[in-house]
Amino acid sequence: MRRREFISVLGGAAAAWPLAARAQEARPARLVGVLMAPTADEDQQVGLDAFLQALKQSGWVEGRNVRFEIRWGEGRASETARHAAELSALAPDIIFADGTAALQSLLRLTRTIPIVFCNLADPVGAGLVHSLARPGGNATGFIQFEYTLTAKWLELLKQIAPGVVRVAVFRDAEITAGVGQFAVIQSVASALGVEVGAINMPDAGEIERAVDSFAQSPNGGLILTTSAKAVVHRDLIIALAARYKLPMITYRRYYVARGALMSYGYNFIAQFELAASYVDRILKGAKPAELPVQAPTKYELVINRKTATALGLTIPEKLLSTADEVIE
Repeated sequence: MRRREFISVLGGAAAAWPLAARAQEARPARLVGVLMAPTADEDQQVGLDAFLQALKQSGWVEGRNVRFEIRWGEGRASETARHAAELSALAPDIIFADGTAALQSLLRLTRTIPIVFCNLADPVGAGLVHSLARPGGNATGFIQFEYTLTAKWLELLKQIAPGVVRVAVFRDAEITAGVGQFAVIQSVASALGVEVGAINMPDAGEIERAVDSFAQSPNGGLILTTSAKAVVHRDLIIALAARYKLPMITYRRYYVARGALMSYGYNFIAQFELAASYVDRILKGAKPAELPVQAPTKYELVINRKTATALGLTIPEKLLSTADEVIE
């Protein structure tokens, strides 16, 4: 190539560089809707921050190539539904849904906007996806556990408090997961010599009356199952367990750090980080129907030693040796 021709080509390429850069900058930022069903407390905010940070590490930077519209349902079905309608009307590129109530509200409104969810217990039973392996439709994501895990809660409660023969199970009867978790616990109760009953969670007053009535008879224990209402009423339920000296097991560490006796369940932060990986893949062209719904591969046992002491319980060596964490 002659020197004059080379300079001409080089000059043309140089002129094209700023045009390409400007074209990339001018490309509209992708819009990601976020619907959090629970209250905007510190724990939930930590999860949301983990989701946003994971997306940032994948190259999605707010103000540059993505923008977020974030809504909180505050644990109320009406608020969650209202925010779902707001987000759907914005026609975002994708919506991230935290919790069953959030996903249910969104799927009533759209079957076209891609949705990635986390912190659900039973999307198949609730009719939200066709199957875990092939979700179909416009939604996929990550679940907290499969139902068989809930039987383990009663087994562990009996190990740490063998005198327990009556157990009240906090559950949200308005969601399929609430019914399903209770059914599994109930199915193993007789083999463990335990009588179980349900406590629904419509409001704080009803919860307090139900626990007060349950505590009038001895040898009782509590199981707190997963739901947005469990998060909303967490402090009241933990306080009632302490007031009536009732050992309680629940589904994640968060409650144990606040005073519950023990938990066995999934890693909360990992759910948000994994959800971000699916959002990244879908924004880059993947289809929700082709991404399987995934369950955790590891569960964590956490015990609060201070609470055990207050309840007059001695933690068995077997539990201590298998616990992932003992909070002093």
